[in-house]
Amino acid sequence: MRVLIVFIFAALLVGKGAEAQELQAKISVVATRVSTKVDKKIFQTLQAALSNFLNNRKWTSDAYQPHEKIKCNFLINIDEEKGNNVYKATITVQAARPVYSTTYESPIVNFQDNDFVFRYVEFQPVEFNENRIQGNDPLAANITAILAYYVNIILGMDYDSFGPRGGDPYFQKAQFIVNNAPESGDIKGWKPFDGASNRNRYKLVENLLDNRFNLVHDAIYSYYRSGLDQFYSNDEEGRNGILNALNYLNTVNGENPNSMFLPFFFQGKSTELVRVFSKASPEVKTRARDLLSKLDLTNANAYKELR
Repeated sequence: MRVLIVFIFAALLVGKGAEAQELQAKISVVATRVSTKVDKKIFQTLQAALSNFLNNRKWTSDAYQPHEKIKCNFLINIDEEKGNNVYKATITVQAARPVYSTTYESPIVNFQDNDFVFRYVEFQPVEFNENRIQGNDPLAANITAILAYYVNIILGMDYDSFGPRGGDPYFQKAQFIVNNAPESGDIKGWKPFDGASNRNRYKLVENLLDNRFNLVHDAIYSYYRSGLDQFYSNDEEGRNGILNALNYLNTVNGENPNSMFLPFFFQGKSTELVRVFSKASPEVKTRARDLLSKLDLTNANAYKELR
């Protein structure tokens, strides 16, 4: 699939190298809230090991040139040490997607997961086995299971943005991780009813693969490939592509209110969307404002600028 996209989208994706990995990932482990009794060097070792895990593992069967790598950030903020080398944390995952013929990079994932518990002993191997996700110790395996899950979500969103339903294989991999995730009394986020308002890893990938949400894939493709990528040649056509994406999401929202995907999709996009529609015709601007105020409630005030 990506090879076809390379041909169509040659200005950005051309001449794949043979072995280059897919991610240009930066990972930060912050432990300022952890007791001073814990040697903070442990977290530097962990950060280096996880950086190696993300950047040196091959995540797809496609080959990437260095300039094609997906830029992403993972921030692990450790809240407390629970004893026995077990830590409770949050993880913020961000990824960007380049816009055709510009230096601009649009946020494609910007999400904070508050259900992140793991065990780590300094210098322990950082491993992920797709055939045995639980590992020997579920709490130790949970850290790489969560990272692998979000890598596949990033890949799925990125591939969807370049080709219709291009991300399905990666969403399916993420769902496989969910279905085989580590289990322990302290581990949360993998089950249907975990977390606040059931907004968890299970629900996100369920939305991305459930037939009731098929239009979200049209929305992703329309937003990026038929929308932002067209601004270099025809800004009106680009706005129409993004407006089509909003219409798709409005249909999804009407049929599946309070879904997890909508707030996931809009996180980090309000400034971009205001800029996109600020020079639109009054009719398009009004339509965009009305849709955005309904679909992205968290940022409804930001869209009042579209007048």
